[in-house]
Amino acid sequence: MATALFRCCPEDFVVDEILDIKPTGEGEHLWLLVSKRDQNTTWVAGLLAKLAGIPRNDVGFCGMKDRFAVTSQWFSLHIPGRDLDLNCLAHDDFKILKTARHNKKLRRGMHQGNQFKIVLQDFSVTDASFRERIDLIIEKGVPNYFGEQRFGHDGNNLNEVQKLIQTDKLKGNRHGTGLYLSAARSWLFNLVAAKRLMLSNNDLAGETGPLWGRGRSVTEGQIADIENDVLDDWKDWCYALEHAGLKQQRRELIMRVDNLTAEWIDADKLRLEFSLSSGCYATTLMREIAELSRPTNFAL
Repeated sequence: MATALFRCCPEDFVVDEILDIKPTGEGEHLWLLVSKRDQNTTWVAGLLAKLAGIPRNDVGFCGMKDRFAVTSQWFSLHIPGRDLDLNCLAHDDFKILKTARHNKKLRRGMHQGNQFKIVLQDFSVTDASFRERIDLIIEKGVPNYFGEQRFGHDGNNLNEVQKLIQTDKLKGNRHGTGLYLSAARSWLFNLVAAKRLMLSNNDLAGETGPLWGRGRSVTEGQIADIENDVLDDWKDWCYALEHAGLKQQRRELIMRVDNLTAEWIDADKLRLEFSLSSGCYATTLMREIAELSRPTNFAL
């Protein structure tokens, strides 16, 4: 497996949100296309709320973007019947690139996807094997695992899930535990996906794994047996998700990568450009290309 240094600086990980909704030009919500560097999405949302003088819940966005990166994404501010002087939103932590009015708040998952530009440094690989790997990814896709970001630093979100389940406190967004519900569902999906991929001799494109919740599973036969076998050791997690008000859903096992290109910037420095659908993780793709490590001075 090839090796590479990953995220040596924020400029090595550039993310631009792809939003396929055209603003109406009028409405109660002011949409802002915001560029930020080394800043958390929720932190910027909080700043926008404070600067605009509105409740934090009146700020919307489509998805969390990586902090240690250079990113652009849309935010919405609910300011009915009010014009806002953009000078009041000026802040060193972000830059407003574009504005528009619309009649709806931005909500999680409303965007089409994200465009990535990622640089790998100290990348050691033979050109022939690398090109073969890229061609295979373009043709077959990669496992659609949830990325490590979903589970927190050193998997701390999963540890918190276990604590909440043991005290019967994993109750959902209204109780402040929505983050941990997502982590739990994602972990169970990854376990099932790993088992399906290990046992499969065929292309799994179009096949799905569980996002656990209440309701009857749509699987049957051998696939149902595999899922039940994997989740048998996690019955308390499944029970908690069912009783947190979540409905059972499915997620594709294979992630397709659009417009993937690779360009050598230097002898050991590679720039990858590609786009992914909403809910897919660039880090999952990168780990199919190289064994990644971060600089020793990297901190989350």
